[in-house]
Amino acid sequence: MAFAATVLTLYPEMFPGPLGQSLAGRALREDRWRLDAVQIRDFAPDRHRSVDDTPAGGGAGMVLRADVVAAALDSVTHTRPILAMTPRGAPLTQTRVRTLASGPGAIILCGRFEGFDERLFEARAIEPVSIGDYVLSGGEMGALVLLDACVRLLPGVMGATESGVDESFETGLLEYPHYTRPFSWEGRTIPEVLRSGDHARIAAWRKSMAETDTRLRRPDLWERHEGARVGSPSGARHETDE
Repeated sequence: MAFAATVLTLYPEMFPGPLGQSLAGRALREDRWRLDAVQIRDFAPDRHRSVDDTPAGGGAGMVLRADVVAAALDSVTHTRPILAMTPRGAPLTQTRVRTLASGPGAIILCGRFEGFDERLFEARAIEPVSIGDYVLSGGEMGALVLLDACVRLLPGVMGATESGVDESFETGLLEYPHYTRPFSWEGRTIPEVLRSGDHARIAAWRKSMAETDTRLRRPDLWERHEGARVGSPSGARHETDE
């Protein structure tokens, strides 16, 4: 069964958007995955198709109504995990992406305005997800990011299967730097080790560079990586041996 994505949104015309291009678009045309966009307004109970209301307790902005969003959600078969794109969600990780990509797909709720009525999360099994510590105009861009991350991991989508393994976050580190021709550009040359043909040296250099870049650029990742290494059985023996 193909990976199936259903996006609940106030702007269904945003889909497939960029997902209709490149690898994701080709995979969509080849039926390696499916995408449906559901208009939340179609489930509004009044003739004005209202989907939001003022926040209880006062304050700026509007809030998506739980009854309307739940009606839209209940119209979709719930055999897939339900995710809500919101800055209040847990950060999306490569581990979560791989789990989603290996499953039947996902149902994605796109927030707008001030977000969702909190009772929606109390009444339905919904996983809040964030793609970063910043605020967008709506959840649609987050949904596109999440789906692109999943689709590229589906069987047959990437030309080389190892492309999805040897890259940033897969091992808990940032990926090592890459180089290609020309050999010399603006006085800068490709590192000698990459031209040596010595695969052991190249692997060691790449590992060292991945560790160095992670430590300098993403100390949060480095701290988690070191904690996982020391906490593992092999890491514990290493500490004892020293």
